[in-house]
Amino acid sequence: MPSYDRSDPTELAVVDEWPGGVGWLAHPAEDGRRVSHAVETDDGLWLFDPLDAPGVDDLLADRGDVAGVAVLSNWHARDAGRIADRHGVPVTVPAWDPMDRVVDRVDAPARRVTDSVAGFELHRLDPLPGWTEAVAYRSTDGTLYAPDVLSSAAGTPVGSERAGLSLFARPFPTREALGDLDPERLLFGHGVGIFFFEAGDALSTALDGARRRFP
Repeated sequence: MPSYDRSDPTELAVVDEWPGGVGWLAHPAEDGRRVSHAVETDDGLWLFDPLDAPGVDDLLADRGDVAGVAVLSNWHARDAGRIADRHGVPVTVPAWDPMDRVVDRVDAPARRVTDSVAGFELHRLDPLPGWTEAVAYRSTDGTLYAPDVLSSAAGTPVGSERAGLSLFARPFPTREALGDLDPERLLFGHGVGIFFFEAGDALSTALDGARRRFP
């Protein structure tokens, strides 16, 4: 199986589920484990970096109306345009030049934001030239979403880590952006989430040992 399955999805697998949201895999067998999320907010349901699949609309309908679609990595255009257009909302992206890559690839109106989206604070990260993303944190319930830089997918965590920094981010751990956050749940663009008291420990472990455990 390739890292990313580019064929039309035939099934949907729910991998993250909590009272305020749900995550799904459009290609459950792929190695890259691309996870999409729907998060309940005061405005309605917001989708983060979504992939389309049979059954997505039924999954979302159980949780309310879609109020917005956000893409938080310049490599995660995915199916955001198609889904946003279907629900009559724009694709929201951070107002940073590298995110133009997303705007050029979605077939839907784009909306730019600066510091926050749907009640989430945005923390900009530029791990490498050509790679920009926003880690989103909601302090009211401790929800932290990391598109790429942090992952639980196989091949990223090292040793006893539950989640790990991407290989190229390990030499320069993102403590300035993430070190003071106290998550109760970690959601990833790649890999299943981590919940409850384990989330904070998983984040601390990933940051504290990133250089020491460089593969």
